[in-house]
Amino acid sequence: MNDFPKDFLFGTATASYQIEGAVHEDGRCDSIWDTFSHTPGRVVDGDTGDIACDSYHRWRDDIKLLADLGVNSYRFSIAMPRVMPVENGPVNERGLDFYERVTDALLAEGIQPVVTLYHWDLPQYLGDKGGWLNRETAYRLGEYAGVVAARLGDRIHTYTTLNEPWCSSYLSYGATEHAPGLGLGPGAFPAVHHLNLAHGLMTQAVRAEVGERSECSVTCNLQLNRGDADAVHRLDLIANRVWLDPMLRGYYPDELFAITRGICDWSFIQDGDLEQIHQPIDVFGINYYNTGLLAMSDRPQFPQSTEASTAPGASDVDWLPTPGPHTEMGWNIDPDGLHDLLVRVHNDYPEIPLIVTENGMAVADTLETNPDGTKAVHDDLRIDYLRRHFEAAKRAMDEGVDLRGYFVWSLMDNFEWAFGYTKRFGIVYVDYETLERTPKDSYHWYRRLISDRRIPDAA
Repeated sequence: MNDFPKDFLFGTATASYQIEGAVHEDGRCDSIWDTFSHTPGRVVDGDTGDIACDSYHRWRDDIKLLADLGVNSYRFSIAMPRVMPVENGPVNERGLDFYERVTDALLAEGIQPVVTLYHWDLPQYLGDKGGWLNRETAYRLGEYAGVVAARLGDRIHTYTTLNEPWCSSYLSYGATEHAPGLGLGPGAFPAVHHLNLAHGLMTQAVRAEVGERSECSVTCNLQLNRGDADAVHRLDLIANRVWLDPMLRGYYPDELFAITRGICDWSFIQDGDLEQIHQPIDVFGINYYNTGLLAMSDRPQFPQSTEASTAPGASDVDWLPTPGPHTEMGWNIDPDGLHDLLVRVHNDYPEIPLIVTENGMAVADTLETNPDGTKAVHDDLRIDYLRRHFEAAKRAMDEGVDLRGYFVWSLMDNFEWAFGYTKRFGIVYVDYETLERTPKDSYHWYRRLISDRRIPDAA
């Protein structure tokens, strides 16, 4: 059966730094991504988010696109630099006003707002004090979450504390791909813990303001790897259970401490931290794009304890080439991986409902002009990708997985972090010269799916 329940959330997702632009307007301060993108050599073609999709000014048009699409939910992020631009200073009411206008406009269209409170754009003033390596950052994020929840209240369907903490720790502090790009290898583990702590503090702050009237969640890009069992288990500890177990169970797995012995003593965990982290949430978000293929090597595990790495504690693991086809990001297309991941998380943590908070495909899209002068983007590859992944998710639901919704990444082409504007994930094409939006064929396909609550048959 390809039918989805009546209360299923169909949505799309975006992030503030990727779409808003207007980085120096209405009191916004610099974020670590402003600094990173303006540092030569960090982002392809020297691109920045200074303008992005200019959604800060064009948000009404973007909401019209959402309404025409027929989604009943929209996942967007709030930029802390707009809300709290001065360290220990007053809240910026103009920033909150903007997100309140967006929230109310969505509700007027019958679209439930799903807010991500932290999607990587940490204020630079916190970055200057060590960012996520500094425990105090977690407390500042807790305060910020309370400020947002006090203003927006239960108009928000779901408050998501963090987006992909794997990226804002390992990619950002362990490696060099994301801001601030320090390349510390195992030096990222304090950031891991402080992000976990922030999740707990943010959840408590939201609950203090809205109680049970809004849902609380967190989103992780969990890894689904295949190959050598020992290597897969190693990466599961470092990439998945380091978030899942503290957040959903209230402990770090002992095996994690064992495999990182010699490169991290975890002394930054303080008494009471795990109780703070382990807060009840209503739904757990999963971002899924691809799978990995692993093998054990004959290298020693810790050749250099300070070596840059996205997987400290797994330096003896090799990432093998994955079978094609691949997306423009070089990621393999493996819909079964989404099914398997949903089933795995459901089986291991059966008490928590799940939601796919991101899934999509980068395609080398081409804007074409029809004979009647209208414009179009024929992205059959993306349609096939989405259809197969929706089918995989529905198969997991039919097997008992409590999946509550699905958000396609992304509503529109945007600033793709270190790749700048060279990768297009949107179901709406953005002309970066004119900023004109053009719905792609995948947009129309998704509109049909939402309208019918059924996956359209393959063409």
